[in-house]
Amino acid sequence: MLAASLKPAPSLAAFSPSARRSPAASVSFPFFPARLNQRPLLSAAATAESTGAAASQGDSSTAAAPPIDEARLAQFAADWEAARADKEQGKILTLQVLKSNTGGVIVKYNSLQGFVPNPLLSPAHCCKVADPKRPIQDVSKDLVGTSISVKVSEVNEEERKLVFSEKDASWSTYSSQIKIGDIYDGIASSVFHYGAFVHLRFPDGLYHLTGLVHISEVSWDLVQDVQDFLNEGDAVKVIVINIDMDKSRIALSIRQLEEDPLLETLDKVIPLEADQSPDRIMSPSEVELLPGLDGICNELLQEDGITDVQFGRQALEKRVVSQDLELWLSNVPAKDNKFTLLARAGRQVQEVYLTTSLDQEGIKKAVQRVLGRVP
Repeated sequence: MLAASLKPAPSLAAFSPSARRSPAASVSFPFFPARLNQRPLLSAAATAESTGAAASQGDSSTAAAPPIDEARLAQFAADWEAARADKEQGKILTLQVLKSNTGGVIVKYNSLQGFVPNPLLSPAHCCKVADPKRPIQDVSKDLVGTSISVKVSEVNEEERKLVFSEKDASWSTYSSQIKIGDIYDGIASSVFHYGAFVHLRFPDGLYHLTGLVHISEVSWDLVQDVQDFLNEGDAVKVIVINIDMDKSRIALSIRQLEEDPLLETLDKVIPLEADQSPDRIMSPSEVELLPGLDGICNELLQEDGITDVQFGRQALEKRVVSQDLELWLSNVPAKDNKFTLLARAGRQVQEVYLTTSLDQEGIKKAVQRVLGRVP
């Protein structure tokens, strides 16, 4: 039997970067030469005949080479060309799953067979089962005999590579349904030190797309390793904070669904003494400034529209939000052109009052310029 061996692409990027390397799998395919004018290798008997070697008609050990099916070769060539056209057009195809192996599933494409690696399967399959931690190999076995929607991911006729992506098809179908600010129930699919990939549950109850919660968007607490906060299979609620349509990427946040604990409980974090008011000004002798804050305040005074910088209350937070010095614009309403900034480092917090003619957006830009100048 004439056959060709096809192996899946070694590392195919899914949006989700939740994709991991899948073990290579060997797949048997019908014989389809890379070019129509190439001939398959003939049998030893046929080769002998072509060189004039004698062959006894009565010798049963010598068999004639099977005739080459030109129509079949033409069909193979036409289907390779069709696959290239489908990839170019970004066409969504519905293909039958013939079988599965450790690396993915084999699908039927006209007279050819193609490969869908496990990382390029839609999360809808693994998340609809009771156990989200079920091995993907078991999930792919259940797909045999069903049909799935895919897009052509790679076509390499010479190397006999025909790879499809179900995730790409899902992105084309469902990405138009999401927008920044949408809130989803999700399941953490892969958790790394730098972030967690989360499958998003759509109104139909299935998980069609995957986004990334970066380490900076996991919690208001200081997070050094996301694996300390989330585990694979955890149910989470997330909000969409960015969508990159060109790269098929979704940025998610967990912490933005919660109020900043400092701004939410400012007066609890910084309790008032009997002689204090919420906007009490403290003299420099009373204030032990956070390292680097004095230089930042001097630079703020160089910005147009900022006429005065003064210091307010100090306190310690219950949680470490950042080890580095950060400036936050408080939600406290402005009074007499005076805005409140919050300088935070470790557990320390310091109120800074700006007297300015700038609005909130102008203050943000001024602070960004200053932080860009101060090392």
